[in-house]
Amino acid sequence: MKICHVITRMIVGGAQENTLLTAKGHLLKGHQVTLLTGPTDGPEGKLLEQNCPPGLEVVEIPDLIRNLSLWHDYRAWKQLRQFFHTHDFEVVHTHSSKAGILGRLAAWQEHVPFVVHTVHGQAFHQYQAQWKNRLYIGAERFAARRCHKIYAVAQAMIDQCVAAGVAPAEKYQVVYSGMDLDAFLNQRPEPELKAKLGIKDDELVVGKVARLFELKGHDCLIKAAPAILQRAPNTKFLIVGDGNLRQQLEQQIAALGLTDRFIFTGLVPPSEVCRYTALMDVLAHLSLREGLPRSAVQGLASGAPVVAYPLDGTPEVVINGQTGFLCEPENCRQIADRIADLLLDGNLRRRLGQQGQELVKERFSWQRMSDILEEEYSRGVAR
Repeated sequence: MKICHVITRMIVGGAQENTLLTAKGHLLKGHQVTLLTGPTDGPEGKLLEQNCPPGLEVVEIPDLIRNLSLWHDYRAWKQLRQFFHTHDFEVVHTHSSKAGILGRLAAWQEHVPFVVHTVHGQAFHQYQAQWKNRLYIGAERFAARRCHKIYAVAQAMIDQCVAAGVAPAEKYQVVYSGMDLDAFLNQRPEPELKAKLGIKDDELVVGKVARLFELKGHDCLIKAAPAILQRAPNTKFLIVGDGNLRQQLEQQIAALGLTDRFIFTGLVPPSEVCRYTALMDVLAHLSLREGLPRSAVQGLASGAPVVAYPLDGTPEVVINGQTGFLCEPENCRQIADRIADLLLDGNLRRRLGQQGQELVKERFSWQRMSDILEEEYSRGVAR
């Protein structure tokens, strides 16, 4: 098959890794795969510079930018439509909100045989102005009528879309976000890396893997830190990732007198994240908006139980009392208590971590994701 994926930008992020692994799986099966993407700028890193599958054709659409812009969006739609007109794709698969709306419209107008979309996370959510939510929901309804099927990385995403009236439930299907978990399952703590980071052998590590951006929950972990340290004083906090909030977060930590307890790694290549999760005793996933929390899956694959919120797809990964603990959103005291409980009880920590490993091995294989989508494409093109 000739397959085209469309995404707004290829930063180091969950939706982007999902898309790249899907393409990799289909290239290995002998399909022709093209990736259309907008410009990739910013502190999140450029995924394609670090990991681009052999044989993947990458084409940049300069006007396919993340922010709303009538002029750029119109030009991007025209460029997408022209590209689909001159290439006989059998499948166009869109990702992310902006690319999903423009890409589906253009592919539908050019009569591509099978047009599909994946919901990685909602453009509409409770932490956003209502007028924006109404705009995004209206756009998603429009685009949903111009594709054949919509996949979602978690059942929670489908439930939210159906409740908002985006499309009927029968148009959706869960395809869990696949990840390359072998490195996480097999990685062991590296003494040299611990020493480089300034982590002593007798210290416990609470980790967080996320871009340093709004709604990712770093501020709540920082607020919880004093109470955690009161119960488990030999704790270090390992912050993996970078973003525009770094200076602000460092100032917040300094105001609490905890600079020596927090370690910022900066941007870490996806292939090396496993080296850092292997050092973690507990992973905190405190994002207020997430489709399927990849960092929670990665932490569990490394044997670290996860403390998180029961939002979006998180409860499908973090099962309360089995693979970690779920806390009331932004309840920093409860977060501190649950993290400290795990730090102080090694048997509980290991049991939840082992159960988490078994769950993610079964559910989140990237090969399984790629195979499911290949079958979906074949049925869709043949119908």
